[in-house]
Amino acid sequence: MDYLKMCSQGFEENTMALLDSSGIKDSQDIHDDRIAFLEAVRSISLDCNSNRPPSWNMYDATFKMLRDSKSLELVMASFQLLTELNKKFPRTYMVTTVQPDIFVNSEAWSPFVLGTDSIHVEGQDRKSTSDLLDPLGFACLVEAIAQDVSSVNSVLGIEKMLLFQYVVEVLETDIRPRQALYKESLNWILIRESMLNMLLGSRKIHHKSLMKNCMAIMLRRCCHQVLEEDCKMSTDEFNVPLAAALAETQRRTFGAMKKFLTLVMGLDFVRKEADSLGATSRNDGSRSSALEIILDELTYNIHDLSPFLMAFSVPKWKLEIILQYLSKYCIKASVRTRRANVPNEITVDYILTNFSTPANSKAIGKKISSGILQILLAHLFQACLLTRQDSNSYDSPKKIGGTLAEISEKFIFTIQNLRKTEEGMEMMPFVREALFTATLLAGKMEKDDMQI
Repeated sequence: MDYLKMCSQGFEENTMALLDSSGIKDSQDIHDDRIAFLEAVRSISLDCNSNRPPSWNMYDATFKMLRDSKSLELVMASFQLLTELNKKFPRTYMVTTVQPDIFVNSEAWSPFVLGTDSIHVEGQDRKSTSDLLDPLGFACLVEAIAQDVSSVNSVLGIEKMLLFQYVVEVLETDIRPRQALYKESLNWILIRESMLNMLLGSRKIHHKSLMKNCMAIMLRRCCHQVLEEDCKMSTDEFNVPLAAALAETQRRTFGAMKKFLTLVMGLDFVRKEADSLGATSRNDGSRSSALEIILDELTYNIHDLSPFLMAFSVPKWKLEIILQYLSKYCIKASVRTRRANVPNEITVDYILTNFSTPANSKAIGKKISSGILQILLAHLFQACLLTRQDSNSYDSPKKIGGTLAEISEKFIFTIQNLRKTEEGMEMMPFVREALFTATLLAGKMEKDDMQI
């Protein structure tokens, strides 16, 4: 064992020596040495049969390249290496024992420094975490991307977006096994100790500002299309390879942000459930849920409603956002006091029932414009269909509240009643598509029932 340890230390010293730029003035030589370093780390940890992860110093140096390098090649190579290392050497994973459990390697390297941690101990060495992300650093990263996402024109922009993609992958890898075990045990401690919960629970983060910046990024989802158009320009006017790299990186960044919001909403749901079971304490703190913040922002900035719903396409949470949004206008104040008339959970069927007559539709139309209603109802129907197809959405029947045929028919009647309340109402293309789909589904279901 001592021999293997000595060999490992020798390899680390030789590998880290590649990063020693003292006496080297040629920037190309420095660049080549860093590429050689990344290839050496990949060789020992990924390309061989060895299951030994890189040392703390190797991880730290690779992460520093991702954060600070001005070379597109180094940024991409370090990002790819870190992503693959995260898949092969996760910090948290399920273990097979008599009962399912998770294993957390608290000594493993992480891109985050959370809680009161300021150092990492590896053997007898104390490693600085100055290059790692603390909660404030993460919030600043999201804010920077939100500010730059529509006008990124440098390698630095790619570095920030790739950094965000990577840390979201780390957060997901940590919390997914915890969520799987929580469903069986309802043990809140599993989720409380997750990186995501500790990150969002930090007092260094202004939670509402973080969520607003996340929304701002989602609202600029179409920005990469502009860059794709720029790729068609002459090479004299635009750097085509860089434009293509930016467009693809932005597309993946929007996907990472959608994943991050999904993880946060899932965490909020579990937190609410744990609170109802009396499992939380004062130490868990309090903060507004992402869903509440999103609803408030979309209520006060109604022009953002359609772009956000188009960008945020996660069926389960998109459905929840629209149900909560419409419930504010559909449930009358006098009805709220009569619990027998209001379902415990607002469902798609219940929302559509509120539009069962032209009079009801007209009353709701006084509170919210017909154009916004069209958008909301069409997205509601779309999310309903996608949720029914999502095998992972175990609570979809409760949220929908009816059969597909019933929902399709009620959606058709809802649009018809809206048109009766406002003569000459122009139907948007997206709504026409939803109505056409509903008509096909209602007819198909009716035909199948007749054959039975």
